[in-house]
Amino acid sequence: MADSNITKKALAQALKDLMQETRFDKITVGNICDRCEMNRKSFYYHFKSKYDLVDWIYHTEFICFAKDKEYNDELELLTDMCSYFENNKRFYRRVLKYDNQNSFFNSLTSLLMPVMEKAVDDMFADSENKTFFLTFFADSLILAIKKWLMDTNDMSAEKFVKLLHNTILTATENIVVKKHK
Repeated sequence: MADSNITKKALAQALKDLMQETRFDKITVGNICDRCEMNRKSFYYHFKSKYDLVDWIYHTEFICFAKDKEYNDELELLTDMCSYFENNKRFYRRVLKYDNQNSFFNSLTSLLMPVMEKAVDDMFADSENKTFFLTFFADSLILAIKKWLMDTNDMSAEKFVKLLHNTILTATENIVVKKHK
């Protein structure tokens, strides 16, 4: 297992290094393998594609860390996640710019849905439209994160999360108020 992680980390570092000089859409599996002096068979033993490698990077660098941490609420998780993205903004900006398959955001969606589901359950426990609200807020959050990452203004993660939180609170309060009128 240790050898497997060493190989995966070498492939991940090769991709990160290549992205310093080459656009993500121009990087091939062959380029990644050449950079870390491995053959393509080794790459495909561990990953299906370069998108799968990006997902692995996100999973090992953030998700494994987040799973081991006790969060008091969803906002704390979101803050950690956005801080991670802020610290790795250049890498993810380059990935997102050319990620036509949206594989990274599919992975992000599967991470956020359970968290969002708990929040939506708390806010709309008696609503028949809970599934709609869950999808709406999760999709909105993911799109907001993508736009924030791609924005050249470089808003801090802390400020971004505060804005998101205030926006979501205001929207949900308005929904609840209108529902009870």
